[in-house]
Parts: sequence; C-alpha cells; structure tokens
Amino acid sequence: MSATSFVIPPPPQASIPVAGEGKSFPVRRIWCVGRNYLEHIREMGNDERALPFFFAKHADMIVQDGGTVPYPPLTKDFHHEVELIVAMKSGGLNIPAAKANEHIYGYGVGIDLTRRDLQIASRKKERPWEVGKSFDYSAPCGALQPASKIGHPSKGKIWLTVNGTEQQKGDLTELIWSVPEIIEKLSEQVALAAGDIIMTGTPAGVSALKPGDQIECGVDGVGTLKVSIGQPE
Repeated sequence: MSATSFVIPPPPQASIPVAGEGKSFPVRRIWCVGRNYLEHIREMGNDERALPFFFAKHADMIVQDGGTVPYPPLTKDFHHEVELIVAMKSGGLNIPAAKANEHIYGYGVGIDLTRRDLQIASRKKERPWEVGKSFDYSAPCGALQPASKIGHPSKGKIWLTVNGTEQQKGDLTELIWSVPEIIEKLSEQVALAAGDIIMTGTPAGVSALKPGDQIECGVDGVGTLKVSIGQPE
C-alpha cells in the first residue's frame, strides 16, 4: 500500500540502530516485564513471591542513544530503570523456552522511564499502569548487538549512573525469569512477532531524576546507552 492510499501521512517506522552495520531494526511492539529482579521487588515493597507480569509501551516512545528526554508532565517523581532488551526476529504463540533463542535477533540496553508517583497511585486504585509507564520518550534504547555476534547473554553486570554516580547495579544471573522463560510466558498471552522488543526487568537502585541529569547505563558484553533529561516541553 502506497503513502497516497492513506487519508493522512502514515507515521514513520520506529527503529533501533544495529551496532556496526549501518542498518536499523524496525520496532513493532515494546513489551516490559515487571518485578524480575529480587532486590528491586524488595526496594519497592512488593510481594517477592508474586510472579512477574507484563505491560506495554508504544514503539514511538523510543529515544535513541545520545538523545534528550524532556522531563514529562504530571509527575514529581520521575525514575530510571535500566534493562536488558531483547529484539525478536520471529515469533508466534506458545513458544517453548527451549526454542526461544531461535526467535531472537539480538540484544541491547534500554531504560524503562517511569512516572513513579502516577504508577503507585494507579496501583492503589487497581487501575492500569499506562499513565505511569507508557508516555512520550519513556523508552530509550541503545544500539542492538546481533545474537550471531555475541551469543545469548545470561550473565554480566547491568548498571546505571546519574551524573557519574552509580545508582543501579546488578547481574543478569539475578533475573528471576530468564530470557527464554520470559518469551515462553509472554507468548502464552499474545503472539510475538518479528520487530517486537522485550524489556526484561530492572535491578535495585531506582531513583528520581531532574532536568539536567546525565544518564549512562550498560550491560557488560552487550552495550551502553546515554541520555540526558531536559526541561519540560
């Protein structure tokens, strides 16, 4: 279907660069795993026995490496959450964990930016989390590394600094659900497909951000990501 077939111009395709290849990965959907590192569950005062769950962000909320995130509206408690991201090259329903890696294109580093005060208020009212999790510029993502080059990481430091001070630190070995298990469980709920991105959860150390803050984060063996927090739009 050509652009002239639409009554308004179609939106641009959201994408993430692939490291060292001069090409980009087209993003279809962004899925996020809640409560997948034990220490983060504890710091947020949640039930560590509860199973992780899934929520979504929109593809056009991606911010590229080196970009600026305007401080979002409606919040006074804006938090960072560094995460390993998984990029899918294929999918389907009910993907068994043993075959999950066959569907993975590669890996990268992302930040699940969160309006914590709005998230908590929604949770107390038993309402959906979208207002706290799914908003403009809420999904910074660094360049992807193909699994064909780095394999499928299951260990390695995951970290985040704000203005040079380390705030978050963990290891991929601390994931409650491994990446293959995440894919298995998520694909029980929805059909995954090429272009899907999965954010796999954050370690302890989340903290509030303010305009002017400089964030740098990374996963050993995968990559790094830098973004700045700007003034409100």
